[in-house]
Amino acid sequence: MLQNEILNTSLAAVGEDIGPELGAKMVKDFQDKNPNENPWLFAGKEILHKILNQPDCQGIRFYSAIDEFGQKTLVMVGINSQGEIISDYSTINANGILTKERGIVADRIDRPKPGTKTTTTTTTYDWWS
Repeated sequence: MLQNEILNTSLAAVGEDIGPELGAKMVKDFQDKNPNENPWLFAGKEILHKILNQPDCQGIRFYSAIDEFGQKTLVMVGINSQGEIISDYSTINANGILTKERGIVADRIDRPKPGTKTTTTTTTYDWWS
């Protein structure tokens, strides 16, 4: 039965709210096992919206990566309804001409500054610090 539910779930429906208790446990377990890893990475909603607003985009895939400065980062790409990376898509430009646009491949995320676990925001959760 569960297998049928998984097979019938659209890609756009993948993911769920796990609640603060399980979230806290998962974060703590990772940080305990990986004390030298960045405790978090941050991407703003503008780039996330740009990715999600591509035609047929059902969600975002996050790839662990190393940037050109040797720091761990995330590369984000849109995924279409066939589960494929959106590498390009068709659009009609202002002159009414059909053109190909390159799919968005995003990075330039934020990460904690050395020696800190939070940013300059004033809102934090006890279980994230």
